[in-house]
Amino acid sequence: MFIADYLQRHRPSISFEFFPPKTDEGVENLMRTIKSLRILNPGFVSVTYGAGGSSRARTLEVVKRIKGELEIEPMAHLTCVGSSRGEMREIVRELQGAGVENIMALRGDPPKGETQFVAATGGFRYASELIEMLRDEFDFCIGAGAYPEVHPDAADADDDMRVAAAKVAAGATFLTTQFFFDNAAYFAYVDRARAAGIDVPIVPGIMPITSYKGVATMLAMNGGKMPQRLLAELEMRHDEPEAVAELGVAYTALQCRDLLAKGAPGLHFYTLNRSTATRAVVSALVATDTIREAALAYEATTHARNVGVTAR
Repeated sequence: MFIADYLQRHRPSISFEFFPPKTDEGVENLMRTIKSLRILNPGFVSVTYGAGGSSRARTLEVVKRIKGELEIEPMAHLTCVGSSRGEMREIVRELQGAGVENIMALRGDPPKGETQFVAATGGFRYASELIEMLRDEFDFCIGAGAYPEVHPDAADADDDMRVAAAKVAAGATFLTTQFFFDNAAYFAYVDRARAAGIDVPIVPGIMPITSYKGVATMLAMNGGKMPQRLLAELEMRHDEPEAVAELGVAYTALQCRDLLAKGAPGLHFYTLNRSTATRAVVSALVATDTIREAALAYEATTHARNVGVTAR
């Protein structure tokens, strides 16, 4: 199943992202976590790829097991870091041989200890180059990243949008955003993307807040921002982990409800390999009929559009 096709047929899409554990025990724990989330009926799940290919074998192992044991559509991340073009082709053939049909193609972050991305000898410099190779030489559905609050390496928002447009022109058929906490940033990004001629689905990335220190660290890494009111509430609870998690789940549920009510095509949850907060958020959306209402709204819009086409 191509994820881009699924996104056109099923709204809203719910999906989850995981990273490959370093140990066999970790892999088994992750499989149990993914299995526990299956009740939420995800459209697909994605598995990240370590810098320099450090988790290549684990990524492939987890992706194959998700597809074979859990019967959920997997998407493998692939980055440009640390591999030549020839090596990348070998990796892609391995994914193809495992029955993987979807790839999230990213430039990737510099390896730990380095501050700037440097292409490997004979490697890809940009995600768009990797996407173009995948489009021309293989048959995959290709996703790419998007950054509502601007990628840290971009000169400005216009430069960042030019990069996004280049990815789509190269063959990306949907975009998934970095996580954010201010929905206005997402909708403004979508508006700018449409004005730039980008017409593929743009799925918002969601990270439930479970740790004050953890979210602060990740925001610093990605150049993200947090609404001042939310930040103040978290700071008031910084020494009460349970209170932080409760606030995080409540805020994320309201954030997701607003996104779906205003037409976001789905929600992609960065789970950090944990299920509790994500399950709580999605369960809240189910309990409040948010997901069903979004699905009905999309069906009505699609029907109206099709009737208009027939009438003409």
